[in-house]
Formats: sequence, structure tokens, C-alpha cells
Amino acid sequence: MSAPAAQPRFEPFRLRGANFNLLVLRLLDARPEVIVPALGDQFRRAPGFLRFAPIVIGLDDIAAAPHEVDFARLVAELRNIEIMPIGTTGGTPEMKSLAQSAGLPPLRAAGGREEEVPVQQPAPQPPPQAPAASAEPPPPPLPEGMARPTMVVDTSVRAGQRVWAQNADLIVTGTVNAGAEVIADGNLHVYGALRGRAIAGGADNTDARVFALNFDPELVSIAGYYAVREGLTEAPIGKPVQVRLIGESMRFDKLG
Repeated sequence: MSAPAAQPRFEPFRLRGANFNLLVLRLLDARPEVIVPALGDQFRRAPGFLRFAPIVIGLDDIAAAPHEVDFARLVAELRNIEIMPIGTTGGTPEMKSLAQSAGLPPLRAAGGREEEVPVQQPAPQPPPQAPAASAEPPPPPLPEGMARPTMVVDTSVRAGQRVWAQNADLIVTGTVNAGAEVIADGNLHVYGALRGRAIAGGADNTDARVFALNFDPELVSIAGYYAVREGLTEAPIGKPVQVRLIGESMRFDKLG
């Protein structure tokens, strides 16, 4: 009598590396009671910006001693305003170790150098949305003279939609409506009205630019530097505009 055939086993999960663009919140002050209200103020100016977004805490600019940073309180208060901190970048070994004990593992950019981090207790596992710590290397730079790839969207982008041109420029021939978000790792062109959120230079490309024939965004960002609608007092709203970075400042030039 033959033995019954074994039932096939199915894998319950698979782990894969992937590249993700994550915003870095560079702390210039170590006090949660200063940082969190300032972020809350930005939320009131640009509703929906960063809501439930995974972010990395940048530690390189903190002048305080490591023991003076209350990472546990910072994490709790950021989550109270619906920001999801998932790890840290930069900082001294002692500061990274203290952050790790509060559930913020050290992350590194894809393709970057891995750093030694002293661990005083078992490291907590990073949340599922943080595979950047073990991501695949970014694509190699384009050969000299070769144009950057371009993604073209021939329709308007509706509220609630997000379009991301990864490792490419983005051209939108229609309107980017309020509540929509368009992201390009390179340059961003909007040939209709730009009323939603526009993010260019998503891969730290400070040479990226934003072009819009009718400039009236909720938020505009290049390589992590951003301005919300209420802060665009110097920009020609409703006009054709080119946005670029000069140092760490945004410049808004009328086109034509």
C-alpha cells in the first residue's frame, strides 16, 4: 500500500529588497516640546503633508549631548501627530545606540557605507515600511550625454492620487488637482495648473527643477527643501513659474 502523497507546502511570506524614497527630518533642536509644535504648525498650513508618512530622523545637526535627547518621548509625540518615525541616520555611535533603544534603528542610504553601531541590547526589528536599510544599490549614473528617462502622464492627477517618476523626469500634461501629489527624482513639468503637492529631486538631486504653467501649489519641494502655500509670498502665483534651489533657498522665476 503506497504512502499518501505529501501535501505541497506554501511559503507564508517572501522578503525582497527594494528602493524607497524616505524624507529625512533633520533635527536642529533636541527638544520634542519645540520640534513637535513646529511640525504641527506646518500641518495646519498644508493639511495632509507628512500625514502617516514614514520618516527618518537625521541626527547630524544636533548639538546636544546624547543623554539629553529624549528619543522615546520624541517618537511618541510624532506618532500622536500622525508622523511615523522608522529609524535614524547620522549621529554619534552613542546617540544612535540610544535612539535604537527607543525603537529607531540606524538606517543607511541604499548603496551607502554601512557603519558600526554599538548595541547595548537586542535591536528592535524595523517596521515593514523600512526596507531601505537593506535596499538594493541605486542604478548607476547615466553615461555622459545620455538623457534622463521621462515619464509622461497624459491626464490630470486627481485628489488623493500620487504619481512618482522613479529615477526619471515627470511630465504631466493636465492639471495636478488639490490633494494630489506628483513626485519626480529628476525634474517635474506640469503643463496644466499645479494645485497639489509637487516634489522634485526626490533622490537628493539639488539640481532638479519644477516647471508649471499655472503655479498655485499646496506644497513644493526640491531635494527635501520645501515651502507651503502660505510661504510663497514671493512667488508669482497663477503664472508660469520655474522653481530651483540656490544653496538652501528656493527661487521662483517667472517663465516667458
